[in-house]
Amino acid sequence: MKKILSIGLIAVIVACSGVEEPLVQDQECFSSGDRTIKWTMVTTWPKNFPGLGMGPENFAKYVDEMTCGRMKIKVYGAGEFVPALGVFDAVSQGNVQLGHGASYYWTGKVKSSQFFTAVPFGLTAQEMNGWLNYGGGMELWEEAYAPFNLIPLAGGNSGVQMAGWFKKEINSLDDLKGLKMRIPGLAGEVFTRAGAETVTLPGNEIFLSLQQGVVDAAEWVGPYNDLTFGFHQVSDFYYYPGWHEPGSTLEFIINKDAYQTLPDDLKAIIKYAAKSANQEMLDEYTARNNKALTELIDKHNVDLRKLPDSVLRELKKITEEVMKDFIADDPMAQKVYKSYSEFKEQVINYHRISEKAYIDTRELD
Repeated sequence: MKKILSIGLIAVIVACSGVEEPLVQDQECFSSGDRTIKWTMVTTWPKNFPGLGMGPENFAKYVDEMTCGRMKIKVYGAGEFVPALGVFDAVSQGNVQLGHGASYYWTGKVKSSQFFTAVPFGLTAQEMNGWLNYGGGMELWEEAYAPFNLIPLAGGNSGVQMAGWFKKEINSLDDLKGLKMRIPGLAGEVFTRAGAETVTLPGNEIFLSLQQGVVDAAEWVGPYNDLTFGFHQVSDFYYYPGWHEPGSTLEFIINKDAYQTLPDDLKAIIKYAAKSANQEMLDEYTARNNKALTELIDKHNVDLRKLPDSVLRELKKITEEVMKDFIADDPMAQKVYKSYSEFKEQVINYHRISEKAYIDTRELD
């Protein structure tokens, strides 16, 4: 009778707990009969480059861990499989399944792609994540890439960048005239209208271009990455703030046909691995930029300068003109810019009395 009562009590407890079946412990992640899915990812960064290049490496690692080896992704650096600026086409055409880069590299193919990386005087990293995830930005990004058989996902963020490395002082807008500078995207067009000559170069070509005088100035990312590339060895002045890239979002792009072949659980794993890699990269830059800047100044005697307010005002004025012309003949770019601008106005109003107000308060003596 005691045994019967004990069994009955256990049954009641199990029923009340909502557990329908006993948990199976020590179960392997997947049966030996399951096949391993192998994908290839190409990137616009040098292999294992700190920060930017580690985003795709971490993503591949997370996918491997979460699938218990059921899905493996081999990552290639810029030029190892395809050229740095050939990533978009390689994934779109199905030559590889995945890519990692920055969407503004593809404005010649998708004009609206500019808005999903960075816009001069635009959204910060925190604001970009807000717009993409809760302001309709992600849906617009997917719509813009759909004709190219691509699915985009946010793939990292560098935070506010530096204005760049210059071989001469910048005291007025006149100092930009005739200057040859590596600076991509809309910021390049802004500099061009200011009288400079701009070029787009992958990161691994910047040092030599500065050293050989191919360019007189260049922006890349910020102290953490700039120190790694050694730009302080070939430039005299390091300027801030990064008006041109206030929160540069990177991207994972997935070939849609390949994605559709995956079971639902692997689709979800890819999505959440990307979210993790996106946030982790921003965390790393936040932690490492200050240390790198201290080393650049204290050990390498870098001359850190702030761009004059007069120059920034002029660049902002030119940016507004460039934006009008940029979206004029592209309905999709107009649609994205409208969403981006409306979100920006809303978040500026709030951040004026939250983030900015607090930072200003923290600086009080």
